[in-house]
Amino acid sequence: MINETLWIELRDGRRLATRLWLPDDARNNPVPAILEYLPYRQRDGTAERDEGNYPAFVAAGYAGVRVDIAGNGDSDGYMPDEYLEDELASGEEVIEWVAAQPWCSGAVGMIGISWGGYNGLQIAMRRPRALKAIVTASSTHDRYQQCTHYLGGCLLNDNFNWGAQMTAFSCRPPDPEVRKDWREVWTDRMQRLPFLAADWLRHQRHSAHWKHGSVCEDWQAIQCAVLAVGGWADSYSDTPPVLVQHLTAPVKALLGPWEHRYPNIAKVGPRADFHGEVIRWFDRWLKGCQNGAEDLPAYRAYIQEHQRPSPRLAARKGRWVGELEWPAKSPPLVFYPAPGALAEKAVCADVTVCSAQDTGDAAGNYCAGMRVDDELPDDQRRDDEKSVCFDTEPLKEPLEILGAPIVDIEFSADRAQGLLAFRLCDVSPDGASDRVSFMAFNLTHHNGHERPAELIPNRRYQIRVPLRHCGHRFNAGHRLRLAVSTAYWPMVWPSPTKTAVKLHLENCSLTLPKRGDGGDITMPQPGGFAVEPAFERLRPASCKTDRATLGGGECQLTLSDDLGETRNPHNGIESGATVRQIFSVHPDNPLSARAETVWEYTHRRGDWSTRVRSENVMTADAREFRLFRKISAYTGNELMLEKTWDESVPRDCC
Repeated sequence: MINETLWIELRDGRRLATRLWLPDDARNNPVPAILEYLPYRQRDGTAERDEGNYPAFVAAGYAGVRVDIAGNGDSDGYMPDEYLEDELASGEEVIEWVAAQPWCSGAVGMIGISWGGYNGLQIAMRRPRALKAIVTASSTHDRYQQCTHYLGGCLLNDNFNWGAQMTAFSCRPPDPEVRKDWREVWTDRMQRLPFLAADWLRHQRHSAHWKHGSVCEDWQAIQCAVLAVGGWADSYSDTPPVLVQHLTAPVKALLGPWEHRYPNIAKVGPRADFHGEVIRWFDRWLKGCQNGAEDLPAYRAYIQEHQRPSPRLAARKGRWVGELEWPAKSPPLVFYPAPGALAEKAVCADVTVCSAQDTGDAAGNYCAGMRVDDELPDDQRRDDEKSVCFDTEPLKEPLEILGAPIVDIEFSADRAQGLLAFRLCDVSPDGASDRVSFMAFNLTHHNGHERPAELIPNRRYQIRVPLRHCGHRFNAGHRLRLAVSTAYWPMVWPSPTKTAVKLHLENCSLTLPKRGDGGDITMPQPGGFAVEPAFERLRPASCKTDRATLGGGECQLTLSDDLGETRNPHNGIESGATVRQIFSVHPDNPLSARAETVWEYTHRRGDWSTRVRSENVMTADAREFRLFRKISAYTGNELMLEKTWDESVPRDCC
């Protein structure tokens, strides 16, 4: 049984739009509830994905509750930022309301990916009485260091991109079938629209803004059971193993090859039986079934191995392993950079790194899963050529790692600001370079992310940089490569100067988390639950990636995605979207960097038709960032609202 238009009324009178799935006999035999709490609109935005999940949960004896956060979709209210106190407190109210319903047994679990995975962890920290367990996918434990805003203190272009995408999301109209006041609500939201990219950019240090809602600030706060899921192709691969390492509540980690999607619908395979994992977890903690969920390996991970690098989303070679304990107790393996080599002993030598500003072209998307395709790291050789590389001799026997590689670097620089980007690559005998892990680091953060300070030219500094967690098998005959550059565009915004960084190799090392003896395991494939009824495809999705060198020498990357158009059979809404992203930089001039994003969303049904266009541009000089935004909203062919923003934000050692 499905209730398409249910309202949850909060204590302050606001109503949240909700979709409810129930087993047929739930009103006579109450069941536990699975809640997903998102801003992404349950009548069109996540509707197709929801149709693929909730019937499976209902069949297993659960109620499914999908709620739009205040200020989104058809819900009342206004959302000025992500994960604010109002969002989390309202989430607690929603849990209390769900637990009190006659069809609910009183036990509630939360599920979510990305935003829903974040607030699942954050609400769990608040310990609502009815919340017994969560499943958090592609989420973060650290909003500053492990999100879409900053990486090693460097500004990610995803801060701008995600702000542009949320602008487009938030400009979509309510449904006139649900809200007769849809036009007034829509206009009011656009008039009050926050400039998120600029707001986030005002917090360039690890401050209280980012500590709010970060689980790493209080590991003991979570007391309910946590199943943490992630993927190597995603930007949030660190969180599952870190949660297992630090939480004291029942916790398990599952990390596959996937991008930023639930494992049962990921394009990067092999997929996994996500429904089975979720149901087993909730059966144990919401129903009390003694099914052994607590006895699973602490950390189940997919160990990848080298294959021909390609940006296309496809299956990865590898196998599943299960670590009974995490972190593993295996001794690490240490290499020492030497001129052109990774050696067994440290050497006394200096190497200078000063890269072209377009180094990073082969990086792929920071958060794969946001485009239609063409998102994964490509062959790294074109970035390796612009970097300083340290290689081992060909391996005499295979080497497996699982965890976070660590780079220790002593450096000095010729300018007051700069960055370093580190890549660990698997180089095959024919020379193909496959990125295994990476990290960027803002050198002005040598004293920590809370206290950046400009460098004193030619003074020596020591930093320790953990790379992204990874699981990888280096085959015999392959080389390990540590590639170091002073730019990583367009993933990371450039430092204001083209800085030469000298590495003092006698105090540099690469520490690898050599995998222990955890055994191989078998992971079930996805079950037979399909999307019913199927959404009608009115326009197929497609994407295109173009590279060009402009007349002034700037290197330009254009990413064009048509996300397609579908018709929801439940409510008749026909929704479509397109996005174009353009990144350009001159190889010799970091201040030439420019990012541009244009989103369009369309909605129609019968005589009702709307279109929203969001145009966003970011540039910078040595002193400040400059951000421009324009939204245009149409009903039919009539321009209903147009508004522009033009803001500057001072650079803070960034």
